Amino acid sequence: MLKKAQNISVGFLVSFIGSIPLGYLNLAGLEIYTKSGLHNLVFFLFGVIFVETFVIYFTLLFAKQLVKNKKLMKIIDFFAVIFMFVLAYFFYSNATSTSGLSSNLNSYLMYSPFVIGVILNCFNFLQLPFWTSWNLYLVNSKYITTEKKLKYYYIAGTLIGVFLGMLSLIVTLQHIFQRTNQFSEYIMPVFIPLFFVLLGSIQVFKVYKKYFKSTALEF
Repeated sequence: MLKKAQNISVGFLVSFIGSIPLGYLNLAGLEIYTKSGLHNLVFFLFGVIFVETFVIYFTLLFAKQLVKNKKLMKIIDFFAVIFMFVLAYFFYSNATSTSGLSSNLNSYLMYSPFVIGVILNCFNFLQLPFWTSWNLYLVNSKYITTEKKLKYYYIAGTLIGVFLGMLSLIVTLQHIFQRTNQFSEYIMPVFIPLFFVLLGSIQVFKVYKKYFKSTALEF
């Protein structure tokens, strides 16, 4: 019973903290919550954690093999750079045209929030190194036990943490933006694109440090 509770607690803590930093899934959830309410946001989050279930399960099983696959990790790192800058351009270009933003948002909200959550999280490749490294660390440090059915308690804790972490952040952000209408006018055209440019720049630095710095020093 103690191991079950520990697995749930550790899984919840890691995923709750990991889901709080602002990312494109949280921004998409914020748009859905603002435009179509809490009911659709909940279904969007169900779509997100549906994909997260498989990611956490398989990275838990194959964490050691994934870490050793340097080619796959390199592809993910480079893709993350491109993806962040593409998102920055997407939000900026949509925000500069009110009509374009409205039409895109309306067509986007025509689909099931659950399906939107599934599709968007399928493109969230950064979760692979995140969960691989965390799962490997937690298992090796014996913070969690994965024998038999105990791993399912850990996975349950992580899914609850992701759901509540994203939900609390999205609801809090929407409340803040409602109270600061003047500031919220700059969210889409300025703040969000700059945020993704910053994330992309950080990722560029990480890629350079990881793959090119040692090579440059050799010359």
